[in-house]
Amino acid sequence: MMKDTKIEKDKLRRYLDDIYTQDEALQLLHSMKNAENKEVFDEVAANVWKESETQQPATDFEREKYRKEAQRLLRHIEHRKRTWYRRVAVAAIGAAAVVAIILGSANLFRHINDLQVTYTEISTSFGEKKQVSLPDGTLLILNSCSYVRYPSNFAKDIRKIELEGEGYFNVARNENMPFVVETKRLSVQVLGTQFDVKSYSTDEIISVSVESGKVQVDLPESMSRLVADEQILINTVSGEYSKKKEERKIAAWIKGSLRFSSTPIGDVAKELERVYNCRITFAANQDFDNLITGEHDNKSLDAVLESIEFISGDIKYKKEGKDILLYKE
Repeated sequence: MMKDTKIEKDKLRRYLDDIYTQDEALQLLHSMKNAENKEVFDEVAANVWKESETQQPATDFEREKYRKEAQRLLRHIEHRKRTWYRRVAVAAIGAAAVVAIILGSANLFRHINDLQVTYTEISTSFGEKKQVSLPDGTLLILNSCSYVRYPSNFAKDIRKIELEGEGYFNVARNENMPFVVETKRLSVQVLGTQFDVKSYSTDEIISVSVESGKVQVDLPESMSRLVADEQILINTVSGEYSKKKEERKIAAWIKGSLRFSSTPIGDVAKELERVYNCRITFAANQDFDNLITGEHDNKSLDAVLESIEFISGDIKYKKEGKDILLYKE
């Protein structure tokens, strides 16, 4: 029988915190076999459960932080269990009882298992496009040099993915589970629609274009709602943005077209690098503040460069293999 329940409770909590001696662990396991001590263990288990209830995450950020912490804790528990088996092989039944106390209940155990979500990461290289089917049935087409990360199963109240680069989405409608695309510079939220997000971290201009339905675009200091045939362009350097009607079909890149609309020449160069797997440099000590407008359907790199020469009026190019120099005379 436990003569001093406080001492035994302290031993049990130290064990849960992984701070104990081998003698203390053996004494604890011996005590757990005594039915008279059930009340003490039940009290400790109830305290652990109450602690877990008061620490439920309230925000997406906190849920993600909790998920990572839960994964770390589970790995720690598994490590501790393996170490325990090596130390005291005869204590298997007792160790299982302690693990049950840590979890508090079968429901908490299932909750932690739910938090162990695996993620899929898909990327594209130069000139490459990929079609991806997300867990909810949403269709995603990734443009060149893009990256997407998404969970094996979406949470019960939100469908969230991470995107770097450009992607066209045909989102399966679910009014109870908003679909969110997170990028480094903006966030797009929808219920079910078709839209394009272009947000390369190296580009000056990023954009969201809507083909059908409605989307909400969240920026660090502003928010905008778009409906079908609308587009928002954000200049990440100046902070300015413009919202306009776009009656042409969005995501022309899916069929191999290039479309520029007052696009800074620097962004045009990056686009050509991604599509044609080339390297473009600008002549030193020259200003390149040109804005390029034009559409090119499945043209060769040389044809596009010649078009840029004509449109700009002052930009020339030299090409050696995959290396291209833009300069002004």
